[in-house]
Amino acid sequence: MPTYVYEVVNPDGSAGERFEVIQRMSEPALTKHPETGEPVRRVITAANISGKWSDAEAKRTLNDDKRLGELGFTKYVKSSSGKYEKRAGDGPDLISAD
Repeated sequence: MPTYVYEVVNPDGSAGERFEVIQRMSEPALTKHPETGEPVRRVITAANISGKWSDAEAKRTLNDDKRLGELGFTKYVKSSSGKYEKRAGDGPDLISAD
């Protein structure tokens, strides 16, 4: 069931406290706070969609040198000598300030 966000409507029409309610999609929107009876309105918010793409998954993908090369990126890593060595992608094997 989806989680809906509601906010209390203050007497002057401004937004008050926000709260979440788990409801069936077929249920009508609330018009009063379930505990206090104050008038409320449903707030439209961005959808929360879950899936296999997460920040952790993206980080793993971008840290995979082979995958970076397949995506068309070039990755260089600074070595102890101060030069940059290519780890993935096209381009020169070594970059230095010299």
